[in-house]
Amino acid sequence: MTFPDFFEQIPGLTLRDPLADVLGAAEDGVIEYRYTDAVKLAGHSCPTVAGAWLMASHALAALYPDSLPERGNIRVELRAPLDTGTSGVVGAVLGLITGAAGDGGFKGLGGRHARRDLLRYAADIDADARVTRLDTGAAVLLDAHPEAVPPAPEMAPLMARVVGGVADEQERARFAHLWQDRVRRILLQHAADPGLVTLRAAR
Repeated sequence: MTFPDFFEQIPGLTLRDPLADVLGAAEDGVIEYRYTDAVKLAGHSCPTVAGAWLMASHALAALYPDSLPERGNIRVELRAPLDTGTSGVVGAVLGLITGAAGDGGFKGLGGRHARRDLLRYAADIDADARVTRLDTGAAVLLDAHPEAVPPAPEMAPLMARVVGGVADEQERARFAHLWQDRVRRILLQHAADPGLVTLRAAR
């Protein structure tokens, strides 16, 4: 399986999953997620997937400044309904990393480690997402603005030809390169830009 080279340059996210520890799935429950894991889940790499990855990264850094984040002990709420726009993709990526799941999630083991109902849509919040630590109640609100890193000027006409099925092989290759180059710029050149992902404490 071959991915763009820059995927390996994106810092990973390391968490501790107590359930993985109990069941022997990972030593001490420590799991590292890479951007490639999000791409495999979504089936593609795009500004939305990149934005969700950065939202998770920013939220975990803010909520767990001095310790490994505890996967499965985090609630994720999205303002958009599940069937609106790309909210399902964002929720899937955030759920992958945090362990938060919807109605079909794990119900728990001996009254612990439940993941069900920790991923919610259509939340009454004034941000794209709210991420909450269940143990302390600390929470952050996040907004992602991938439009802050605009596509190359030639992207729009190329995309029209690709989507319209009239692009030749060279045009398709150029489009794919420009598409992933925007993702690269989002994740490597602008990841810390305050206008790309905004974060504030939830009150």
